[in-house]
Amino acid sequence: MRCPKCGNIEDKVIDSRAARNGSQIRRRRMCLRCGYRFTTYEEVIKTQLRVVKRDGRHEDLDRNKLVSGIQRACEKRPISTEDIDKLVDSIIEELEGEFESEIPTEAIGRKVMVRLEKLDEVAFVRFASVYRRFKDVNQFLGAIKGLIGKE
Repeated sequence: MRCPKCGNIEDKVIDSRAARNGSQIRRRRMCLRCGYRFTTYEEVIKTQLRVVKRDGRHEDLDRNKLVSGIQRACEKRPISTEDIDKLVDSIIEELEGEFESEIPTEAIGRKVMVRLEKLDEVAFVRFASVYRRFKDVNQFLGAIKGLIGKE
């Protein structure tokens, strides 16, 4: 690893520990030439998952897009950014375990809805209205009645 201060490529690892729930390794290093200490992170490079859209188009799985959609559903609700990040991490981890390279949008939407229903019912209904493409109030009411029936 190249020293960010002097550019020397020889260093010594002085500490290693798991980071981000074990998906990364954090290493503290020391440059053998100038003694500068710096941190690096290692993680396994996974195959980029592709999303198969409803119209048949393919695009890379975009974590930021998933976060954005969930944030819109959770707007003005008592849900922290940390909770949303954990929710997205768990969805992506589950998708990586189930799919090799291509994921249908329906699979992503179902996983989001299952988690949002447990986290916040208002956010669930908001997300469901977009995901299921509610056309009228009756479909909206049907989703709400479904929530009430589960209690």
